[in-house]
Parts: sequence; C-alpha cells; structure tokens
Amino acid sequence: MKYNPLGRTDIKVSKICLGTMTWGQQNTEEQGHAQIEMALDMGVNFMDTAELYAVPPRKETCGATEEIIGSWFKKTGKRDNWIVASKVVGPGISWIRDGAPIPPASIRLALEGSLRRLQTDYIDLYQLHWPNRGNYHFENSWTYDPSVQNTQEIPTDFLQVLETLKQLMDEGKIRHIGLSNETAWGTMQYLQLAKKYDLPRMVSIQNEYNFLRRYFDLDLAEVAHHEDVGLLAFSPLAAGVLTGKYLNGAIPKGSRGEIQKGLYRSNERTEPAVKKYVELAKKHNLDVSQMAIAFCLARPFMTSTIIGATNLNQLKTDIGAADLILSDEVMEGIQDIFKQHARPL
Repeated sequence: MKYNPLGRTDIKVSKICLGTMTWGQQNTEEQGHAQIEMALDMGVNFMDTAELYAVPPRKETCGATEEIIGSWFKKTGKRDNWIVASKVVGPGISWIRDGAPIPPASIRLALEGSLRRLQTDYIDLYQLHWPNRGNYHFENSWTYDPSVQNTQEIPTDFLQVLETLKQLMDEGKIRHIGLSNETAWGTMQYLQLAKKYDLPRMVSIQNEYNFLRRYFDLDLAEVAHHEDVGLLAFSPLAAGVLTGKYLNGAIPKGSRGEIQKGLYRSNERTEPAVKKYVELAKKHNLDVSQMAIAFCLARPFMTSTIIGATNLNQLKTDIGAADLILSDEVMEGIQDIFKQHARPL
C-alpha cells in the first residue's frame, strides 16, 4: 500500500480509503467490523464516514455507521491505527436538525454527536458534506442557478463556518478540515478566507469521480494540484454500475440497485459506455472494478480513492487495485471510450 500526504499536513493516508456507508443497512455490525479488520491487514489506514450514514439515508439508520465504527474502536482499542474522516450534513435532510443549513451551532452539535457515536475524543478530518448554498451533485441540477444563491451572504457564511471549525480544532476535537461536493469557486473562497483571516485551511475535497463522471477533470483538478487540496474520490465504481452487474436491466438481489430504487447512475445512456469499459477490461485480462479504481488512483490530483463493499470478496478485490498499474494501451483505451461517452449521465 502506498500513502499520500493529506493536503499540506504531516498526515499520510493510504491511497485506498475504506468507505463505510453500507454499514447499518446493507451490512451488519459484525460485517462492518470484519471489513475494518481486512482493510487494516491490507495496509489501509484511512476510513471515511458521516453523521448521515447509513445510505440510502433514512431516519432509522442515521448515525448507525459511526456507531459500528465506534463499537470496533471500543472492542479493539485500535483507534490510533486509523485516520478517521467524518462529515456534517448540509441543508435539506428533514430529520437532522430540521433540514437547516450549517450554522456554527449546528457544526458543534453535529461534531459532538459524531464523537459520541465513534467513541473517540477527536476526528482527524472533518468535512462539510455539501454546501449551504446548493450544489450540482446528487442530481440536484444540470446548470448553475444564481437564483438560489445570495452573493452578499455567502462570504459571511463561509467565514462563520471557518471560525467555528477553528474553535473546535483549538479544542482538540478536530485535527483537519475538508470539503465535499464542492465547486472550484467554493473551494477557492474557503482558501482565500483562510489565508486572509489566518484560519484553518481546507486540506481535501471529496467529490464523485469515475469513468462516467469526470467533471473534476475540467477545473477542480487544477485547483487540487496547485493548492494541495487533493481529491478523495467517492463512487469510483459509479455505485456498482461499472462492474457491469446492472447491464441489460439486471438488478441483483441485495444490491444497492435493489435497495435504492431508480439508481440514478444506471440508465439507457450509461449502458453503451459500461459495456465498452467491461469489454476493454476483458481484452486485457483485467477485473473491471480494479481497472476503474486503478484509473482513479493514477490521476495526478488524487489523494485517496474511497471504496465501498458489501462483502469481503468485493473488498479484497477493490483494495487489490492499489497494486495495479494500468498499461499505456489500457489508458488510451479508457480515454477513447471517454471521448465517445463523455457525459452519459
């Protein structure tokens, strides 16, 4: 396993990050603990969660994933073996603080809840799950809509968030902070305000990145590279779509596609692209999941790629992608397919 710096900090995180959002819904506590053990044995030292998890989000399972991680920490005493990342929910989830945005009071309240469930005194990386001002992720919008943003209020909101996070860092409850589902403009606002007011600097950004969604290549890649705010890529397999298991309308029993009806990544536009990626992997005797993850790992702006699995065989395969170096021929094949299907979603 190789390790990369987390932004401009002295922390080194494994280039594979253990995703956890299925624990507490698709996976039991016992299965979650088994995944933690396997990942640790394979050299992974970085684990990502959120107060919202398990996913798909439901009031009944909110916080369950953090509780499963916390029970493992208590049972084993191995909290220090892990770099732990969690997130505070953005606006719109009715059963979490009535769906309110992220004001300072909510950040403290959310953090205290996560610390309690995780059974730890600190979180290594605390992230804003999505912005208060709206975002284009999770199918929210295909175009920028200025009507949902208040140009006068946004800088104040950014500053108050940073000031609150600094207080929590000064108290030793957070080591570093990061973004998630953010834009290039939003990222730069946080960085500029941090510099101007001597406040904590965002060290990472967690956005979706995979063969079907490479929006990060267009502008955020340059921000990540020059500003050392590396990508923590989520959904490198496009919620399992890139494995090919949903081709021809198939919905395997127990899969996320069955549990989360109408899985947005699988549709008539994705199938031609997915088939070509599957064929490319077969041509070169590669596992298509490993090929997709290895591609993410090879990107110059990547700090760590978050993988999620519902069983240990999947997990072993996904973590094994860390040892795979794709040939020039495979990389050229991926780019050829991308040019034909640049935006299938």
